Amino acid sequence: MSERQGSGAMGGNSKTSGRQDTSKKSPEVPAEDFDIDMDAPETEKAAVAIQSQFRKFQTKKKTDNKS
Repeated sequence: MSERQGSGAMGGNSKTSGRQDTSKKSPEVPAEDFDIDMDAPETEKAAVAIQSQFRKFQTKKKTDNKS
């Protein structure tokens, strides 16, 4: 298994652009190939945490652009 080295947006990701790398195309994976229990409490907590961080990011992005 691999170990994580940090958290958040700077956790080992050195890309500076918000765009996806289009040089590496991966095949589309149908949704039914994922075995995620959408009713599990852990899944709901993770979704709320991701949404919260995304909203903070959007707010910060908006205020940085106004400066």
